[in-house]
Amino acid sequence: MYRMSDEQRRIRLGRRHLLAPSVRASSPVSVAEAVVALHATDAATVFLSACARMAEPDTVPVEQALYGDVSLVRQLSMRNTLFVVPREAAPCVDAANARAVAAKERRTFLKHLAEDGNGLDERWLTETEQQTLAELADRGTATGSELSAAVAALRTKITVFPGKKAEGIQGVASRVIRILAAEGRIRRDRPRGSWTSSQFRWTVSEPWPVEEPEQARADLARRWLGSYGPATEGDLKWWTGWSLSQARKALAAVNAEQVLLDDGATGWVLPDDLDPDPAPEPWAALLPALDPSAMGWADRGFHLPAEHREALFDRSGNIGPSVWWNGRIVGGWAQRADGEPVWRLLSAVGRDASAAIEAEASRFSRWVGPVRITPRFRTPLERELTV
Repeated sequence: MYRMSDEQRRIRLGRRHLLAPSVRASSPVSVAEAVVALHATDAATVFLSACARMAEPDTVPVEQALYGDVSLVRQLSMRNTLFVVPREAAPCVDAANARAVAAKERRTFLKHLAEDGNGLDERWLTETEQQTLAELADRGTATGSELSAAVAALRTKITVFPGKKAEGIQGVASRVIRILAAEGRIRRDRPRGSWTSSQFRWTVSEPWPVEEPEQARADLARRWLGSYGPATEGDLKWWTGWSLSQARKALAAVNAEQVLLDDGATGWVLPDDLDPDPAPEPWAALLPALDPSAMGWADRGFHLPAEHREALFDRSGNIGPSVWWNGRIVGGWAQRADGEPVWRLLSAVGRDASAAIEAEASRFSRWVGPVRITPRFRTPLERELTV
């Protein structure tokens, strides 16, 4: 079996994820294509991840891609998580993941409506959705609060988990809007406030063209292996949220080749991707919380020392802002109250690396300016650095 070293995996990461200066992108769409999907649970992460990989980082082209020409779209998809993907890939992601997520969201909500015992059913939900879509079409854009004020049914409250310890009263507006968004019938438009805000306006959109799910999973696996291979079956299963059977079928469908990894595990690459990538120039990066390069594998041992996990991850497994040197995570970073970046190295890296990290922090400061960003999921080291 062909052997693929950890060093080659780190070289691939730096080159294919556009982190070395010589391979940085000219557009946010190119960034999203390179990493397949950008985490979007935290609104700021999309901008930070894109700009870290752009030769000329700027929020304006990212906003244009998200809200102007809509060449980047948000989808509730892999692992029931919100991602930003290139518009061209959206039908594939919809069929491979998002459609199943949307169906589960609808089933769960209908179950909660039935358990509430007030006669709310699928017909009521359909009518509420139609009223919401009609109101949004008339307005062009609206926030969730504005829609709730205009559509009486959205102000309905239900009892969830009745008779159980978790029993509580819940408004339906966010659930109805979430389902419509998951099904592609509405989408997030420009937020209220700056690019760091998650208070989105909504606008009507069209569902994606229907694709066959098994073929879509193969297409998504091909895209992912091109960016993240070599990777294990477990990595693909974790990243997508598929069953192990679905992951194996997708790997077989793209004729993936087995390779032996340094830890003795079996990895997979695309059939024409066994040749080593040439090493790029030395590179440093300050990547945000939930960046795809840190969240792309279930087993991150080839780029993340185990002793760094406690400082860099929260209790739910979300990574915070990380400092990289030549494909390894070597520390974490944050911003002080005035926006100045501050970092702590957890690995000894040497003078050249320290200088490169300092230069990358300066590049970050130039494009971010005075904007202060607090990650949605805060980690021990990020909290310490902001004190």
